[in-house]
Amino acid sequence: MSTPPANPKIYHIVHIDRLPSIISDGFLYSDSIIQSRPSSGTTIGMSRIKQRRLTNALSSCSGLHVGECVPFYFCPRSVMLFLIAKGNCADLLYTGGQEPIVHLEADLNQSVNWATQQSVQWAFTLSNAGAGYFEDRNDLSQLDQIDWTAVQSLNWQQCKEGKQAEFLIQNRFPWHLVERIGVYSLTAKNAVKLAIQDLPQKPLVEIIPTWYY
Repeated sequence: MSTPPANPKIYHIVHIDRLPSIISDGFLYSDSIIQSRPSSGTTIGMSRIKQRRLTNALSSCSGLHVGECVPFYFCPRSVMLFLIAKGNCADLLYTGGQEPIVHLEADLNQSVNWATQQSVQWAFTLSNAGAGYFEDRNDLSQLDQIDWTAVQSLNWQQCKEGKQAEFLIQNRFPWHLVERIGVYSLTAKNAVKLAIQDLPQKPLVEIIPTWYY
């Protein structure tokens, strides 16, 4: 067990060309919903893992599968982003590198509060929810079961599974809970600002090199 941060943040990575449809919808959607809709941007995940996630059941949530949830990590600079940055993973069809990838940051407690108010199921995992085996919980008092040292580690080769702990929320996640958008470059920052320019309330947009490889 390890002590969780006082105010944990959660992070979803997405290709920048998906922002207009997310903003128009007002939500990020789960893979199960996205697959039933017309394509609205670049997919950056691995199709084989995405298919497995559709059948991976959550033990802490009634009748819910991982792929029916919007996924978040508890840290930026994820293992998945490393694979994207290296571009040498055979299972990864996306080859556009990390520069067009943006981090959407939200607050864990606010997200759980919203889910509770909306009667939406949520859970967190202690490792990669796309793996053949993982453990999940839906009680914030059990956050200390996450390996927070692994989550926050920059050298994660020896703690790769713990680094990939996830927060999962059923079906959809509201755009208004996105507090900050971390980007790789000024080009990406300008593109994000263009995408959000008409919003009455805009998340903070920052170039954060330490969130990238």
